[in-house]
Amino acid sequence: MINTAIRHSVTDYGKWKSVYDTFLPTTAGAKYARVNRSVEDPNTVTVVAGFDTLELAKTFLNNPTLKAKMTESGVVGSPRIEINEEVESI
Repeated sequence: MINTAIRHSVTDYGKWKSVYDTFLPTTAGAKYARVNRSVEDPNTVTVVAGFDTLELAKTFLNNPTLKAKMTESGVVGSPRIEINEEVESI
């Protein structure tokens, strides 16, 4: 399983979430997607999604619609994006 994590700050979580719901990672092939909010700053969001292949993950991350939705939703600055291969799950 390939896991992606996109962490970014947003101007308003409610606005961000309403836009996020229109372009879910699962619509682009993710097996799951989890939205996490920082306990210290509720406008810092991390979305973790799991894909079967690296190709699917990269296709989602490089989709121009994703960048447009991030802008529309009020993402502040550049997101931190990580791609990891799951090696163990307990």
